[in-house]
Amino acid sequence: MDILRRNNVTVTGNPNGPAVVLAHGFGCDQNMWRLTVPALAERYRVVLFDYVGSGRSDLSAFSAERYASLDGYARDVVEVCEALDLRDAVFVGHSVSAMTGVLAARQAPERIGALVMVAPSPRYIDDEGYRGGFDEQDIDELLASLDSNYLGWSSAMAPVIMGNPERPELAEELTNSFCATDPEMARVFARTTFLSDSRDDLKSVAVPTLVLECTEDVIAPREVGAFVHRSIPGSTLVTLDATGHCPQLSAPEATNEALTAFLAGRT
Repeated sequence: MDILRRNNVTVTGNPNGPAVVLAHGFGCDQNMWRLTVPALAERYRVVLFDYVGSGRSDLSAFSAERYASLDGYARDVVEVCEALDLRDAVFVGHSVSAMTGVLAARQAPERIGALVMVAPSPRYIDDEGYRGGFDEQDIDELLASLDSNYLGWSSAMAPVIMGNPERPELAEELTNSFCATDPEMARVFARTTFLSDSRDDLKSVAVPTLVLECTEDVIAPREVGAFVHRSIPGSTLVTLDATGHCPQLSAPEATNEALTAFLAGRT
């Protein structure tokens, strides 16, 4: 299979620079990074892609069995890195992709040399001694709503996720992104995302890691950012002056500043 076509891989920026891989979250595609790419393009080789089932990926490559766990998405990341022969790349993962990056770095440590986790959450459901932001009933109702009326769910959830009521155009963009995702594939990705528990995987992270959280984020509250930071030895936690779960769109300047400072420290 042509991996680059499967995942609609785009490579831009400085062809001789260090590689930075930008990975989108649930219901999105690589276009979510359009305000980040210009900040990286002069110095870095920027790699963007769409997970199978999202964006302009090859939908015929979708497998409900493969993508029923984050390991399947992590294998996609590793295969993209192998197809481009990336080494020591910085993987920037938004939302659930932050955990996908953790798994990919463990699967292929020679390919991924650092992680940037944007609004990460290793578990969305509250547990004893852990606040993920949702209880089990919340998630059950969320998934049931998604199953029964995906388009309606998209319209209702996008403003909540984006969290910027003063900028309705951002919620509209996220709604459109959700609606462009195949509903059956979105249902699989949603369950994989919201039912996952990757807390133990954080202990395996052995590469430099930047954790970016927002001051207000109903999807990944600040307790989650603190947990991720504590769980990854030597990680750096930066709290962005941003509201919502997509700071690369709602607060691109702050997001890009934190990201480029981390990258400059590596190079």
